[in-house]
Amino acid sequence: MSESTDPASPADQIAAGYAFTGPALELGALLWDGACLPDRQIRIPLSMLNRHGLVAGATGTGKTKTLQLIAEQLSTGGVPVFLADVKGDVSGISAPGTANEKVAERAGEVGQQWEATGFPSEFYSLGGIGAGIPVRATVTGFGPVLMSKVLQLNQTQEQSLGLIFHYADAKGLELIDLKDLRAVVAFLVSDQGKAELKGIGGLSTVTAGVILRSLTAFEQQGASEFFGEPEFDTSEFLRTAADGRGLVSVLELPAVQDKPQLFSTFLMWLLADLYTDLPEVGDLERPKLVFFFDEAHLLFNGASKAFLESITQTVRLIRSKGIGVFFVTQTPKDVPGDVLAQLGNRVQHALRAFTPDDAKALKATVKTFPNSPYDLEELLTGLGTGEAVITVLSEKGAPTPVAATRLRAPQSLMGPLDAAVLDAAVKSSLLYARYAEPVDRESAYEKISAEQVAAEAAAEAAAAEAEAEKQAKEAAKTARSAPKPDPSLAQQVVGSGLFRSLARSIGTQLGREISRSVFGTAKRRR
Repeated sequence: MSESTDPASPADQIAAGYAFTGPALELGALLWDGACLPDRQIRIPLSMLNRHGLVAGATGTGKTKTLQLIAEQLSTGGVPVFLADVKGDVSGISAPGTANEKVAERAGEVGQQWEATGFPSEFYSLGGIGAGIPVRATVTGFGPVLMSKVLQLNQTQEQSLGLIFHYADAKGLELIDLKDLRAVVAFLVSDQGKAELKGIGGLSTVTAGVILRSLTAFEQQGASEFFGEPEFDTSEFLRTAADGRGLVSVLELPAVQDKPQLFSTFLMWLLADLYTDLPEVGDLERPKLVFFFDEAHLLFNGASKAFLESITQTVRLIRSKGIGVFFVTQTPKDVPGDVLAQLGNRVQHALRAFTPDDAKALKATVKTFPNSPYDLEELLTGLGTGEAVITVLSEKGAPTPVAATRLRAPQSLMGPLDAAVLDAAVKSSLLYARYAEPVDRESAYEKISAEQVAAEAAAEAAAAEAEAEKQAKEAAKTARSAPKPDPSLAQQVVGSGLFRSLARSIGTQLGREISRSVFGTAKRRR
């Protein structure tokens, strides 16, 4: 089909669906009938960014650049952004981009006034592994549901872990780091602690063993670095720069990209913590924060029912807290249906159909879009890098027409910062001094250790006392049963009857002499 000047042409009808009156992000120009139409711009209303979204596409189709493009415009609009930088290629958002022929060509095609621009950024790392301000969580703050996911526990073990957290909370045993959790689990299956959970189900030795082994494996991945204090205050992500632009918070994950379950679960903690702390605000003219969840499929792999319910609830309700969440993954089928249903804004990059599974995923993806004049199966396999099929929510909350779009070029550096530049940016941050050094205060581990030392000391004292008493009794018994020795000559004399008679006589005589002396009487004369 060819482009028509008829106002009712499909191209015009599509473009009309993106003619918003309020502030909006400029994504790119409409593609129709093989041509790029720079006068027909495809946009997202800023007020709809808290209705969540999905950026999907095969590897190498431009998803990361799409994140960068959206993040830049959000920052310009005064909206803070959180980006998970899994591969280490988003840090360049803080530096101006480099003008070149390719960028100029793209800008001309889509009607973009391109200008090299860097955006205010902070860089974070999980627990200080890698470059960035350390982001830590306490075990208590992380909670049993997320911990069960990262330890790969089954439903029964997850319930037992919930009991352990409940007990620790009731007894004032702070679970700050992993050694605290380990100490409580070990205590509850010890002779001293076995009775503590009997009234609420108890903790089997087998389940405790599974949890302890999982903790050991988790620690071997370096997870001990992620749990502790000072716990990161997620409200730091909601700040704006001095010039009014939204701060871009980049979580640097290259150092832990071989631990996908860990960082994806940790990202879920960040989101859940924001949900817990923020007040209800309803729909705003602009979001308080837009959160980009890269490699989102890793979050859902092997997830328990309770974990999926937690994610679904968080995504559904956090909209009213002014937070928008974009999941970034390869195909929509990577995201559970209940979560996908909450994602009103869609940017779908090219898909491949090299295998039967790919073809099946392609057909499933097409079914998730509204009716369209495009042949979406053909279109989605033929899109070039930096092109996408888009549908968003209008200012009234209705889906816009499906629009094939050639996307704008990011204005910041499309690549990683130099390591030295990144390190300098991290250490010059005002937050670095606040969060860089870990703190290890008294918590469950120290309290349980102290109680065990006291109990061991008391047991040792009691054992020593019992041993002393036993030895005394044995000595007395030995003394009673020993044969009496033969009396000496002196004892024989003293014990004789003659000696006793003589002693009485002498005693009587001596008694008289003493009496006289005392009372002044004289001796009787003979």
